[in-house]
Amino acid sequence: MKISFGQHLQQKQTQTLAPRMIQSMEILQMAQAELQDRIERELAENGALERTEEEATSGDASESERKTDADEANDVDQKELVIDEDGQNNADDFERLLNLDREIPDHFDGPSLSSNRLQEIGDRQNDMIANVIDRADTLQDYLLDQLASVKSQIDAKTLRMCERIISSLNAEDGGYLRTSLQDLLPADAQPGDIEYANDALAWVQEMEPEGVAARDLKECLQLQLGKIDEEFRPAVRVLINDHLEDLQHNRLPHIQKSTGLSIDQINRTWEQLRRLDPKPARAFESGFVPSVKPDLELVLDEDGKYVVQIEEGPGRNLYISNFYRKRLENGQATAEEKEYIKRKITAAQWLIESIEQRRNTLRRVAQAIVDHQTRFFEFGPESLEPLKMQQIADRVGVHVTTVSRAVDDKWMETPRGIFPLRRFFVGGTTNAAGDDVAWDKIRNELQKLVDHEDKSRPLSDDELVKLLKSKGLNVARRTVTKYRKKMQIPSSRQRRDWSKK
Repeated sequence: MKISFGQHLQQKQTQTLAPRMIQSMEILQMAQAELQDRIERELAENGALERTEEEATSGDASESERKTDADEANDVDQKELVIDEDGQNNADDFERLLNLDREIPDHFDGPSLSSNRLQEIGDRQNDMIANVIDRADTLQDYLLDQLASVKSQIDAKTLRMCERIISSLNAEDGGYLRTSLQDLLPADAQPGDIEYANDALAWVQEMEPEGVAARDLKECLQLQLGKIDEEFRPAVRVLINDHLEDLQHNRLPHIQKSTGLSIDQINRTWEQLRRLDPKPARAFESGFVPSVKPDLELVLDEDGKYVVQIEEGPGRNLYISNFYRKRLENGQATAEEKEYIKRKITAAQWLIESIEQRRNTLRRVAQAIVDHQTRFFEFGPESLEPLKMQQIADRVGVHVTTVSRAVDDKWMETPRGIFPLRRFFVGGTTNAAGDDVAWDKIRNELQKLVDHEDKSRPLSDDELVKLLKSKGLNVARRTVTKYRKKMQIPSSRQRRDWSKK
């Protein structure tokens, strides 16, 4: 093989995306919260972009004033402003930009705010800050408060170990002690200090919530035996120590043979065991659930057809600063100022148009989805039909990646609730009649069969396959097993009620 260095000519074809197209795709994919952040950042960085308040209207200027301003704009010397940073001539674009107030006056006619209005906005922001919810106590806060109430009874060395143990606990993990006591000892610990660690652990394990700082599930449940009726405690202790795995797999006959308890006694003891919490610190888990604000709303028009309406959302009250436009028109700006103002106005206009394009694309894509899934909104989830993004792309006339970006993290409010747009894209199979059937319908039928089965002889996966086939749904056994596990439906052995024969 010969290796050499030299210059060669090579012809190849590449696709280069213009910055404007890249920005449009990014904005299309953004959720409302992300778009709002993008707008806030642009407002802070770009003085040519301004925003009206919700209560303000864009009709303050009269029609004659708008025409006068537009006529004056035609007299601006544009020759110095039409060359962009890449050396390309943007005369047509910039002329359209300066005269955009004639086409879309809302972008330019931003009302000024009175001092009373500014004071009202400031008061509203102060009220929002005053009403912020206080941070909830963490598991560590809760335990340290209890430790402070008994610290007079604990020597200093043990107290420090209690603090070390508490600091190692994690509410997301249920409050278990996953670190060994030996590892929690300080670097200068003596061989006998492990006794202090054991004493400290005993103190922490006596705190609320019951079962906290347990080293495994058995210890966690044993620490909560005080919740059990006294007559059941011996039997519950036996189940905890020797038969947790048997309970998990519903092997009650084995427990009956090993303990001598009847099936009825085992069931009543098991009911007592269910009072115990395997994750005692779950109440301190972060309970933050992000709020969802629908981008779209589905309504019925007068003809009984479902029509998608898009929410106003962020970006509908943006306009280009009149100050900068006037600065360009009066001819007093230097060449450097003109170049700076031109860049800022162009960036602002790109953002406004990208947001408008996002609205139009999102509405068209959503309407195409609704037209395909009309039966879902009329009859419910069982009527959901198989749908691929390529089908919507063909119907709307865009690339499939555009559809993917449009539905990403977008929500729609419907008469049946709020759904993500991705919810309506589902795979499917073919029934005995040759019709397409969505997997959601198969899952619903599977759940119905399990709910109505004889619990003394629950249906196996093979039997579920046969029953589904009798309903015209041809599904493989491995598919039934996969969906059963995904739906958290136990196996037939685990679903069996041994008290019924």
